[in-house]
Amino acid sequence: MAKVSSDQLGTEPIGKLLIKQAVPASIGILVMSLNVLVDSIFVGNWIGSIAIAAINVVLPVSFFIAALGMAIGIGGSSIISRALGAENKEKALKTFGNQITLTLLVTISMVALGLYFVDDLIPAFGGKGTIFEPAKIYYTIILYGVPFLALCMMGNTVIRAEGKPKFAMIAMIIPSVGNLLMDYIFIYVFDWGMHGAAWATTVGYLLCFGYIFYFFLSKNSELKISLSHFGMNMPILKEIGSLGFVTLARQAVTSITYLLMNNILFNLGGEAMVAVYAIIGRMLMFALFPVFGVTQGFLPIAGFNYGALKYDRVKESIYTAIKYAALVATLVFIGLMVFPEAITSLFLSSREDLPAEELIANAFVLEHAPTAMRWVFAATPIIALQLIGAAYFQAVGKAIPALLLTLTRQGFFFIPLVLILPCFLGELGVWISFPIADVLATIVTGIYLRKEIRGLD
Repeated sequence: MAKVSSDQLGTEPIGKLLIKQAVPASIGILVMSLNVLVDSIFVGNWIGSIAIAAINVVLPVSFFIAALGMAIGIGGSSIISRALGAENKEKALKTFGNQITLTLLVTISMVALGLYFVDDLIPAFGGKGTIFEPAKIYYTIILYGVPFLALCMMGNTVIRAEGKPKFAMIAMIIPSVGNLLMDYIFIYVFDWGMHGAAWATTVGYLLCFGYIFYFFLSKNSELKISLSHFGMNMPILKEIGSLGFVTLARQAVTSITYLLMNNILFNLGGEAMVAVYAIIGRMLMFALFPVFGVTQGFLPIAGFNYGALKYDRVKESIYTAIKYAALVATLVFIGLMVFPEAITSLFLSSREDLPAEELIANAFVLEHAPTAMRWVFAATPIIALQLIGAAYFQAVGKAIPALLLTLTRQGFFFIPLVLILPCFLGELGVWISFPIADVLATIVTGIYLRKEIRGLD
């Protein structure tokens, strides 16, 4: 693989550069999303739909701890991109060392707490009834691998900040492929059930960590840190924290959303309704992969050029990213509106010898999920502006507007809506909360972003 310099972020044409950054990011996110999707299909077909619901209960806890690594990664990577743009390599090195130290301290502490409170956390996130036992099995095993996942997510953002999107893509592909191979061996061949699903995912995390560790030791990375860079530097930690808190707050709100949704839907329709949301959640991760890819590709370009005071290139990157992301979001929207029944069927076993409760749950899911999917993705064509707008403020180090815009959709709009509307509209109230929140958040982001762009003139 050819050696790439971060300087190209400030010299290549924006359109070409965004494609170069976004395509590997999209491929990486696609493979990760396919991993989650196919993993759920395997679990649904080989274990059952209740197992899908059990995994959905565990995700917010494990994802929140892993998101600590992503928060530290994105917060620090914004500093690294701007430092490299300003030719301050020592600050970039110190930031990276502090990211590693902080990730280890925080995630190991959170894992210890997560294991101690396991019996309280799982029911709180909707793991009730027949969901509890498989959820506890999956949760306990997964948590041991989460620190490695956090380090992977942190390291991946740093690789991208260096302008090395192909290496970042490979780092995202490795755990996904590893997980699917282990799924087949542990679940299908060895018949380990939920234990197999959990160990397959954990092995994937370890493989990813091994690759990222190799990358930073190799000549491909510009960031060659020494022991002195691991020492805590309070100004850098404060900046990492303020910017990383944006990502952490987003994941915290996502975890709260899962908690609310799992409990609200359990009360409306039991375990099968939680399984419906589990399928919708998988599609939210999978279907929007190209939009998230454009957003990830946009971050280092905006941060580097802002640090280099090339504001015309910053503005051009905003407009180009929104245009590309809106185009792919519209294509995703069309596919989801046309094929929701076929998509839902992929997650359900066609075997007729399943236990009666599984057959009943499958029938319920097949009846309810397609309509829910259409409502949830109804505003997809306009979300590009909201995602790129929030990402811009994070990329350029403006923590407060980045935090506010990140929390706008789920925190300020979706959570109040999903608490209120189901009281009057039942199940429909849950699903229509999604597009209403998308529209309102996009309007607010558009106002903020327009004002910021004018200030770059």
